[in-house]
Amino acid sequence: MGTTDVSAFHACTTLYRIHHPEASLNEARRLVSEWIDHHVVHHRPGPTTGCECA
Repeated sequence: MGTTDVSAFHACTTLYRIHHPEASLNEARRLVSEWIDHHVVHHRPGPTTGCECA
C-alpha cells in the first residue's frame, strides 16, 4: 500500500462523512474498506451488503 493509496482512502472516508455526518470515523473507515474490497479487490457488481445506495 503506497502513500497515494492512503491519501485516496482518507479522501473517500472524508467524503463519506460529509454525506453521512452521523457516521463515526470508525464506521466510515469500515464502510469505505468494505466498498473497496467489494468493488476494487473482488470486482463484484451491485451494492455492497448493507448499502442503501442505488
